[in-house]
Amino acid sequence: MITFDLPIRGMTCASCAGRVERALRQLPEVRSASVNLASELARVEAPGDSLAALSACIEAAGYEVALEPLELNIEGMNCASCVGRIERALGQLPAISRVAVNLADEKARLQVLAGFDPQQAIRAVTAAGYTATLANTKTPTDGPQEPLRQERLRLLIALALSLPLVLPMLVEPFGLHWMLPAWLQWLLATPVQFVLGARFYRAAWAALKARAGNMDQLVAIGTSAGYGLSLYQWAVTPAGKVPHLYFETSAVIISLILLGKYLENRAKRRTTGAIRALQALRPDHAVRLTNGQEQTVGLEELLPGDCIVVRPGERFPVDGRVLEGQSHADEALISGESLPVAKRPGDRVTAGAINGEGRLLVETTALGAETVLSRIIRLVEDAQAAKAPIQKLVDRVSQVFVPAVLLVALATLLGWLLLGAPLEDALLNAVAVLVIACPCALGLATPTAIMAGTGVAARHGILIKDAEALELAHAVRHVAFDKTGTLTEGRPRIIHTALGDATEEELLRLAGALQQGSEHPLARAVLQHCNELCIPLPQLHDSRALAGRGIAGTVEGRTLQLGSSRLLEEQQLEAGTLAQSARDWENEGRTLSWLIESGKKPRLLGLLAFGDVLKPGAAEAISELHAQGISSHLISGDNRGSVAAVAATLGIDQPHAQVLPADKARLIGELRRLGTVAMVGDGINDAPALAAADVGIAMGGGTDAAMHAAGITLMRGDPRLVPAALAISRRTYAKIRQNLFWAFIYNLIGIPLAAAGLLNPMFAGAAMALSSVSVVSNALLLNRWKPGSDPKTP
Repeated sequence: MITFDLPIRGMTCASCAGRVERALRQLPEVRSASVNLASELARVEAPGDSLAALSACIEAAGYEVALEPLELNIEGMNCASCVGRIERALGQLPAISRVAVNLADEKARLQVLAGFDPQQAIRAVTAAGYTATLANTKTPTDGPQEPLRQERLRLLIALALSLPLVLPMLVEPFGLHWMLPAWLQWLLATPVQFVLGARFYRAAWAALKARAGNMDQLVAIGTSAGYGLSLYQWAVTPAGKVPHLYFETSAVIISLILLGKYLENRAKRRTTGAIRALQALRPDHAVRLTNGQEQTVGLEELLPGDCIVVRPGERFPVDGRVLEGQSHADEALISGESLPVAKRPGDRVTAGAINGEGRLLVETTALGAETVLSRIIRLVEDAQAAKAPIQKLVDRVSQVFVPAVLLVALATLLGWLLLGAPLEDALLNAVAVLVIACPCALGLATPTAIMAGTGVAARHGILIKDAEALELAHAVRHVAFDKTGTLTEGRPRIIHTALGDATEEELLRLAGALQQGSEHPLARAVLQHCNELCIPLPQLHDSRALAGRGIAGTVEGRTLQLGSSRLLEEQQLEAGTLAQSARDWENEGRTLSWLIESGKKPRLLGLLAFGDVLKPGAAEAISELHAQGISSHLISGDNRGSVAAVAATLGIDQPHAQVLPADKARLIGELRRLGTVAMVGDGINDAPALAAADVGIAMGGGTDAAMHAAGITLMRGDPRLVPAALAISRRTYAKIRQNLFWAFIYNLIGIPLAAAGLLNPMFAGAAMALSSVSVVSNALLLNRWKPGSDPKTP
């Protein structure tokens, strides 16, 4: 038992402290628990490995344990069993709540209590037989490729030494029978075995000291057996006779495994290409404008509110707001938007985007880790580091894999000896079993596919926050959309006009003049419409608001009123021929504004109908979902007419109108009974529904609350990214299943063949090396994916 001091967030009163204390005391492993509200600490006496359970208990009570992230670079991992051993070693430290070790990017990501000494984690990894260092802000793949060059040099030396050993076997089919002298074979094989192959012995010894098994033990035992058998045969063969040696077998096996590791590491580097591409968008400096003077400074010297200069062709170094100038910004690598976006004073710009043709002055609003680019990088890194639920099966298998292979190899050796086979044949078959067994492929199958899939998705503006969302998204059969801001623009526009005693140009000109200076959404819609049609607006006089009805004023000497139908009643006017249009548009959920010229003889000049405009691509998105066999639902708090009109226009299967925010989550729960559900939204009122769905998808430009609750965030407010996100999820999950299938089937077929004596140890070594390469290469095929490239059926 040890004593935990857990800092707790969210407690506001004594009842909060009591609730946490009662919850903790209900855990069977807790011996005692007391909570201090003043210091916001819970002192708990429990076993040393209880932190994860204690944290989960406190979260279930509605509070949060203050944990900090810690990231370590790990060296020396070769297979899934290595991952499991490191996770178990770190999980035994009492101050660590969560551990995730990724074989593909060679990192360990931890959640630790505040004040935790990272050296404790480093010592635990070292004791397990590996090397750990604190990770900096950049991934190892950002630096020079020196380790890869050194690995290539060692590989070339190994191949150069092994080729003369295997050359007699290669020329034998052509009738050339010759053999290198035994002393020369020994001279060539020994550096390969004990110098270039020293890494296998070191890792095997470290695992043995930690009472665990790994791939290096299989390689070290197998090649040492071949090398030792060669020494024995050389020693016992009478002088004048040619000994039957196997130096070439052990040397070639080590060379092939080094070749496989080199190709594997090259391929793994490509899986982190998305992170490197995003990190390359960060400029190192900025031009700050102070008192009219331009000064080049490092980004660390900037402060919020600083004015910076961004010249044509430069990248924006910070998030900010345009103060002066007009240009376009290329945001393709950030949002996936292929076309440059116009920027003018008041518009927001994002760090990493490329400025187009104009010089801009930008006010800094976010720096460093708070920029949109930095948040995107963190999301992609977290997703690539996360484990999919299917990985749990691999973790269980890896724990027993190496011991099981050692037993199979021993059984092979004894079995062949009992059948009367010579010792060298029995030993070579056992070596083949040891060499062909490859837990590397098992360990790489899931993380490489996740890294490649989330990376290519990020390049197209789709941020997948965690592996669980990725795995669930492939099974989605129902997609529910919010309406406003998700399928529609979220701002009213003039949809219809009906004419009374005025022409269309006169109706819009007078209505626009009345709305000058107003910030009402309908006023902005009228002014925007007039601006698009280049209609000049006359001057407005005596403008005044009509409470609950509209606005009035004098334009060109005419007294005008614009507003609701109550104005018709007040002026005792009939809608006349416009009545039918008004009823039809109201049934569609449109907002109506009547333009009246008042005076001694009031006249109805015309009618404007406002509505939300569908986003470009909304109909295409629904059509794509239907092509994928996914049903669509529209959930909105708007009136039935408006919701029905949008659903009919887009071809949505089932509309749900006048749904309160609290009821959205309940409706999602009902849909989940029919199958896996994804919810798409952008507002605060969508957050509960996003959290209640199997997969929450937040639209770009939405609220932070929506993005926090969602498992997938779309960087652009383009509905077509919804079917694209589900498609890349299905493609990635398919790659995971393919990789796991081949990794398992490879061992299920290869090990029995080797045990039966049907596999030469050198071929076994080649097969083992190439299995990992094939798994990584298969995952890299995801880089070819583009939205719309998938088949139209799931």
